[in-house]
Amino acid sequence: MDAMTKMWISFGAIGLLLLASGIVSFARARTKGFLRVILTIVAVIALIYGVILGYISIM
Repeated sequence: MDAMTKMWISFGAIGLLLLASGIVSFARARTKGFLRVILTIVAVIALIYGVILGYISIM
C-alpha cells in the first residue's frame, strides 16, 4: 500500500473516532432511554471501525 492510501485511511480512522466521540457526547447529554442506547451502540461500532482502520494504516 502506498503512502497516500495510508494517509487517506488514517484520515478516515480519525474521522470515525471523532464521530464516535461526538455521538457519545450527544447521546449522554441530550437523549434518554432507547435512543441513547442506539446512539451508544452506533458510536461503539464507529469506534471499532476507526481502531481497525488505524491499525491498517500503521501496517
